[in-house]
Amino acid sequence: MDPRQIVLYVVFAVGGLIVLTFLILFAKYFKLWLRAFVTKARIGPFSLVFMSLRKVNPNVIVDAKITAVQAGLKGITNDGMEAHYLAGGNLRRLIQSLIIAHRAKIDLNWDTAAAIDLAGRNVLDAVQTSVDPKVIDCPDISKGRKTLDGVAQDGIQLKARARVTVRTNLNQLVGGATEDTIVARVGEGIVSAIGSCGSHKDVLASPALIAKAVLDRGLDSQTAYEIVSIDIADIDVGDNVGARLQADQAEADMRIARARAEERRAIAVALDQEMQALTQENRAKVVLAEADVPMAMAQAFRAGGLRASTNSA
Repeated sequence: MDPRQIVLYVVFAVGGLIVLTFLILFAKYFKLWLRAFVTKARIGPFSLVFMSLRKVNPNVIVDAKITAVQAGLKGITNDGMEAHYLAGGNLRRLIQSLIIAHRAKIDLNWDTAAAIDLAGRNVLDAVQTSVDPKVIDCPDISKGRKTLDGVAQDGIQLKARARVTVRTNLNQLVGGATEDTIVARVGEGIVSAIGSCGSHKDVLASPALIAKAVLDRGLDSQTAYEIVSIDIADIDVGDNVGARLQADQAEADMRIARARAEERRAIAVALDQEMQALTQENRAKVVLAEADVPMAMAQAFRAGGLRASTNSA
């Protein structure tokens, strides 16, 4: 047999095998392609077959593309969806978030949403929070603290609880600070605002002053959220911290005074003991001097320096 014919037979055999394989795969995905065709998703049969060869689930891609087309989304390509699927992203959640943003007229494009999803953030929850702001308790009771404790300038402690309404800042969602940062900043701002008030009565009369002071500080900078409002949910009067501190200071001063008095008493006692010892030493010297007098007189008498005098009758 002519070698050319052998090569031709081999080519026909390989081509037939490829065509047969394609027909088998096409038959497998025919219903899926038909769905994409009637919904104008524009996914060809070859694309479905090649997806399966690239280990991409065609059902996920077709469902996502049909949903996007039916919702009127523009600029979403098959290659982009496949790349996001292969990167481990949640394609269904991504499409849902884009639909919500499109209906709510929020500026969110495919690249930004895909980056948010691949970064591990829940892009659907972020968009929903942007549309429907959520409320954060400050402080977070689950962390152990129940109130934010601040002391006004008159020394009265105030215990406050606040509710912070936030919505997602999609532009800062990747790399922006989380809820914990918002809670920490708001808590710090409330405590600082209470401390700057001259009297606790001013805070009790108008708690909105605290909220306004905190909002003016721009605490949502570089965070994944935008603070909509801060509402003081509850505020109670605590201890008289100023009086307690003064009492503690007075007690400390008294202890210091007692310590200094005891020190002076100890010094006086030591000085008295020293003077008594010095007195005893001087007395001993006097006794020694008195003992030397008879000896000196006897010596002088023996030397003739002294004469005995007789009294005449």
